[in-house]
Amino acid sequence: MEQTFASIGTGPGIDGGAVAGLADETLDWRFKAVPPDVSSVGRPDGAAQGRSVRDWLATGPTLAGLGTPLLTLDGAALDHNIRTMADWCAKAGVALVPHGKTTMAPALWQAQLVAGSHGITLANLPQVRVARAFGVERILLANTLLDPAGLAWIAAELAADPAFAFVSWVDSAESVRLMDEALRAAGAERPVEVLIELGGPGGRTGARGVDAAVEVAAAVLRAPTLRLAGVGGYEGALAHDASVDGLDTVRGYLRTLAELHGRLARAYPGDAQPVVTAGGSAYFDLVVEELTGLPEAFVVLRSGAYIAHDDGFYRGISPLARGAGDAPFRSALHGWARVVSRPEPQLALLDAGKRDLPFDEGLPDPQRVRGGAELTGTSARITALNDQHAFLRDAGDLAPVGAVVRVGVSHPCTAFDKWTAIPVLDSADAAEPKVTGLVRTFF
Repeated sequence: MEQTFASIGTGPGIDGGAVAGLADETLDWRFKAVPPDVSSVGRPDGAAQGRSVRDWLATGPTLAGLGTPLLTLDGAALDHNIRTMADWCAKAGVALVPHGKTTMAPALWQAQLVAGSHGITLANLPQVRVARAFGVERILLANTLLDPAGLAWIAAELAADPAFAFVSWVDSAESVRLMDEALRAAGAERPVEVLIELGGPGGRTGARGVDAAVEVAAAVLRAPTLRLAGVGGYEGALAHDASVDGLDTVRGYLRTLAELHGRLARAYPGDAQPVVTAGGSAYFDLVVEELTGLPEAFVVLRSGAYIAHDDGFYRGISPLARGAGDAPFRSALHGWARVVSRPEPQLALLDAGKRDLPFDEGLPDPQRVRGGAELTGTSARITALNDQHAFLRDAGDLAPVGAVVRVGVSHPCTAFDKWTAIPVLDSADAAEPKVTGLVRTFF
């Protein structure tokens, strides 16, 4: 039976065998997090070079054997965040389709799906291809797909796999025309489900206003290769803080999205529930407040950054830090960088920079010296990043040459993409953290 996106599937909706196969990948110089021939002092048996991931992990590697620069994941924090978000959504009565672009890591997608996520959200066709390579069955493309070759590929995937459910966005009649034209040329056998994207003044994509969005929906209903499946958008493009004005802007947008859903209520074809989707990782509480209870709506959150959280932007704006839940998320991402120079008494240069750590939503935050002093609460701070260096100021003798500094990072969405393999630690706070996994990313 052919699936629609709102259909409730069985099983986790990903090929567990394909994910497990990543443990057979051979480790070598392609992965900058992987140490050279000897993985830790006094542990020549822990060499990673030439071993499979599985065999290397079996040697019991620890953080001490990894070099710098480095980005790690805290396994306990990951588990906590996945479980916390799944429980929150279940209690709220909404579906979670986490944004996979945050991590582009099939093993983490699998963990989210096993915990109860309905599917995976992605942002472009290359990301969708990665997901299909690992057998992801329910994909929400939070974008408009107009590439004829890409649409032909989607049409072929839908024809070949009745269990594959795919939905994308559209925000203009011209986009509808181009999609329909490309799908007709490809001989599409199944209609492609689409959501009418609602935007807002000064925002990103999306029809400007309910009337314009209704006209787009009318165009979809006339296109035989498309199926009107619901409405959606991204409130995070319209606000960037949790101020009263910011929250009011988000609420106003969500109420307009609800109005659009009401205007289209009689237009939706078939028996499937129409999808109503919004919600990044900053305002998902407001999405629940404003959109749950809509008649016949399958409400979908697309939060993605929650899985790793951070020590910057999301720490300050997350709904669970604003009282929307009992247990806040925990930062699972940490950078590790070595002091390679102290050319001035209050200036240390670390060996991690823009190519290693995110910086677009705030600079890394120095937290502690490995095996040494706590830096949190002191005047120590990172004031700039070059391509391969960080400027650590006012740490003084707390961070001598050769010391390894742990830093918190801000904005996980621009952290994972810098690493092809990310070590998972049992606990970043342990005296000697053990490496319990290696997360493979595909950007």
